Amino acid sequence: MSFDLAVVGAGIVGLGHAAAAVERGLRVVVVERATAITGATVRNFGHVGVGAHGGEAGEHAQRSRELWLRLAERAGFWVREAGALIVARHEDELAVLHESGVEPLLGADEVAALAPVAGAVGGALLPRDLQVDPREAASAIAAHLAERGVTFRWRTSALGAEPGILHTSRGEIRADAVVFALGHDVDQVFPALAEEHGVERCGLDMMLADGVGLDLPLLTGTSMLRYSAFASAPSTAAVRERYARDEPGLFAHDVNQMYTERPDGTLLIGDTHTLGTTIAPFQSEAAFELLDRLGAGLFGVPLRMRQRWQGVYAKAPHEFLRAAPADGVRVVSVATGSGMTCGLGLAESVVAELWDAKTT
Repeated sequence: MSFDLAVVGAGIVGLGHAAAAVERGLRVVVVERATAITGATVRNFGHVGVGAHGGEAGEHAQRSRELWLRLAERAGFWVREAGALIVARHEDELAVLHESGVEPLLGADEVAALAPVAGAVGGALLPRDLQVDPREAASAIAAHLAERGVTFRWRTSALGAEPGILHTSRGEIRADAVVFALGHDVDQVFPALAEEHGVERCGLDMMLADGVGLDLPLLTGTSMLRYSAFASAPSTAAVRERYARDEPGLFAHDVNQMYTERPDGTLLIGDTHTLGTTIAPFQSEAAFELLDRLGAGLFGVPLRMRQRWQGVYAKAPHEFLRAAPADGVRVVSVATGSGMTCGLGLAESVVAELWDAKTT
């Protein structure tokens, strides 16, 4: 059997390509080396952070939001449309929100009504943000796509491709187009391409705790330093200086202090960041102790931890990797850790590029 599109990788970016192709009535096969979805797609916050991104990322995020809602309705997984809250606990953080032009801005009492946060001086609501449960959404999408006729070949590794053929550990697959959605493992199939584009791995420390009654994703001042909607604000310099003076561990472990609460009432906590072409499997207890202490300080109560884990995603100088190593072959990655936010929209644009070129 031949296919219109072969997708390598069953993470959210790979599934996004399959979903976009199915909408066009194409025959699709997804090749995945594991027997289940276990990578970055299930190890994150489940936060679709539309309001924190600008530029190309903002465009993909806006479209991803529409696609998440459509897939949630069709595949039957949980989605929350409450937006997200970015909280300011110091005047310099509040200044960043004012300078960024984000709306609506909230007073301390309004923040307290939305989230059990201690010491807030204000904040902002990001009304278009979504939340899904990362541990169930991707598998639900895969099951839905299988029902729509997508072929899944699990426990099958991709070895390379040429125009019209995907080479795998179980033989050749013939397809008009091939998309490699390998995330941080681009170098496992395309090492020269990964080096050319500066693709590294970013390792994360994350935790799961008993919930605190958080009804929407929660970002903090550290998020203001990372996300494009806030990072260029003049007052981020003051925020950075204060953190360096009062909480240097935030920079030592490159922390983005953020939280989401799953529908089962457990709290996702994170996260630290470590860069390298290889990420050591040995996690620092100091990093987990820092995340625990920061969470207890933010919510004003001790947190009871249930799980700890390591996530890994692709990191590169540019937000998105879109390469064409051969005719009809694409290599695609989200290289900022925003795959849940931008992946579906990015994937749809790649499929449109491939098939609109075929019809012109």
